[in-house]
Amino acid sequence: MAEGMRLDGRVALVTGSTAGLGYAMARALASAGATVTLTSIEGAEIGEPARAALEAESGVPVHYVQADLTSRDELRGLVANVERSSGPIDILINNAVVRHFAPVEEFPLDAWDRALAVNLTAALIATQLVLPGMRERGYGRIFNMTSVYGSRATVNRIDYVTTKTALQGLTRAIALENAGGPVSCHALTPGSVLTPIWEARVASLMAEKGISRTEAEGQFLEGKQPSGAFVRPDSVGQVMLMLCGPVGIDMNGAIVPIEGGWLANG
Repeated sequence: MAEGMRLDGRVALVTGSTAGLGYAMARALASAGATVTLTSIEGAEIGEPARAALEAESGVPVHYVQADLTSRDELRGLVANVERSSGPIDILINNAVVRHFAPVEEFPLDAWDRALAVNLTAALIATQLVLPGMRERGYGRIFNMTSVYGSRATVNRIDYVTTKTALQGLTRAIALENAGGPVSCHALTPGSVLTPIWEARVASLMAEKGISRTEAEGQFLEGKQPSGAFVRPDSVGQVMLMLCGPVGIDMNGAIVPIEGGWLANG
């Protein structure tokens, strides 16, 4: 945990948070004493074990709400549910993401529309819902989870690159409109984090090529992170916790890289 950082009494909502980086962010918040709500499109058979494990580990209340963020009504219902069960939201982490892999000319428009809804529009709507209360209570932290692909492009992922780039603009606009007040907005910009989707890719490389885990990780990260190692999810959580403190106001609107030197490499 960021040294000295406590969030006792704070209420946090982390979208897309039953596994991977979202769960790591929720875990960091709970470790600092915040009451956390996890959410995803998955049912209780996925959400409940994640909720119970985090509550048992942290000793703070943890809730789970299933919500499809392509539905604006479900998103509004999610925020209302959190406020009923835990209280007004002090910390919002817009982490939910969908992605589809296809060349530009073949990219299905339904996948494009879904990415815009989940990756981008949901972040705007959630912010609109929580921002007035944050201002009124004198504290608020909004985090948009972007990516190095908000500053770099890659092939066959036009939905991901476009929405992650747009989230950086959304972050700056929200920060500017709240400058000088008690609410800050930041974009956290991880590189390759060892989440389940990339764990599967590494395992596949090991099996296909008969190589060690270290060699497989090195091949996967070649041309990306000069560190040659995956970013630890806990590192992203530590940066977030730091920004939940007073420094968050002084850094308002920051696009914060946590990517092993990837963006420094050309």
